Amino acid sequence: MTNVYRRILLSLATVFVSSLVYGNVSVAEPLNLKISHQFPGGTIDAGDFRDRLCQKFSADIEKKSSGALKGTVYAGSSLMKTNAQFSALRKGALDMSLMPLNYAGGEVPETNIGLMPGLVTSYEQATKWKNSEAGKALSEVLAAKGVIIVSWIWQAGGVASRQTPIVDPSDAKGLKVRGGSKEMDMVLKDAGAAVLTMPSNEIYAAMQTGALDAAMTSSTSLISFRLEEVAKHLTTGRGKTYWFMLEPLMISKSVFDQLPKNQQDIIMTVGADMEKFALEQAKADDQAVAAVYQKSGGKAYDLTDASVKKWQAIARETAWKDYAAKSESCARIIKLAEKLL
Repeated sequence: MTNVYRRILLSLATVFVSSLVYGNVSVAEPLNLKISHQFPGGTIDAGDFRDRLCQKFSADIEKKSSGALKGTVYAGSSLMKTNAQFSALRKGALDMSLMPLNYAGGEVPETNIGLMPGLVTSYEQATKWKNSEAGKALSEVLAAKGVIIVSWIWQAGGVASRQTPIVDPSDAKGLKVRGGSKEMDMVLKDAGAAVLTMPSNEIYAAMQTGALDAAMTSSTSLISFRLEEVAKHLTTGRGKTYWFMLEPLMISKSVFDQLPKNQQDIIMTVGADMEKFALEQAKADDQAVAAVYQKSGGKAYDLTDASVKKWQAIARETAWKDYAAKSESCARIIKLAEKLL
């Protein structure tokens, strides 16, 4: 018996007991969905927009369900470790999570498409994914593995570096760099960098100790994790970039399937509503992070079309080919994704 099924039974039992004690009065406990993420917590109006999005989502499902549904947000990996979230979703041990999809690449190779260098280069292109053939193919794979995307959230990213900016691939040679995905690491290795793997919430400590020279991550994480304190050079994701990350809000399919149809509809409707907020905030953070660096005495650099194409050319011959070779499913998804270029 799954956790959500137990909770539904408990709610029904509460109604039954209440009817015995209070006559026909129906008092059911709301189903409380636990939502986990790795990012700093804040308020519904201030802080990392991914935490705010989860809080807004929780408030809206409670309102639209008249209190039958609610959500509790666990920020900063306070409920469980970052890398344990996807597996917990699949098993129904976690209700919902907002996380970089490519973190699940070890379990479900197809999810590595979520941070495939050079495959997404603009928000306009990113927003087409949800209803595209590629997006539908990815959703089918996830559903078969026990996970449903509730909100499609894309973010551009940049590079924070301690001593020298990384603009062209040649700039990464000899540096210790965190790329954020296996595929990005392949590109960095081809460029001559040494790669390190870690969640974004561990970057600060690694750069502070000198174990890491540079890190690629989303604009929002660059701000939230205060990387301007340990790295004074920033290559921004505003305008043009080869680094786009799919970081969706997801729900366990086993949890979702046991909800009444009206509650399923509320979750998916509110999830879709959150995508506009995410897009606006992600774009705003692309601009804001440059100001944060400049205010702290750092320098910000923007990518040119020529620089993006250099990174994309390496990715096409390394990461894209490697991904396509993993399985027929991966080959199909990246082929469909290339139609969006």
